[in-house]
Amino acid sequence: MTQPNPLPSASEQSAWSQTRRLTFILLLVWWLATIALVWGAPGLQFRFFGWPFGFWAAAQGLPLLYLFIVVIYARRVRRIERDVVHPA
Repeated sequence: MTQPNPLPSASEQSAWSQTRRLTFILLLVWWLATIALVWGAPGLQFRFFGWPFGFWAAAQGLPLLYLFIVVIYARRVRRIERDVVHPA
């Protein structure tokens, strides 16, 4: 019976490196957007549909940004796995 190779191949290491870099970049975008809104919200005091704009940015904008980050991550990782780990 053959034993599976416990060491990752070069292509798997490359895919992991690309995935880590992507994760770091998207987490940085998430963190910067969240912190920027918290710090900048007091300056967003103009009214937008009867509510302060900071409310709209936090209630609508950030969840859309978070969803966008998840979609980018899923598509990019799928492409990395297709191209690097399981090439056709």
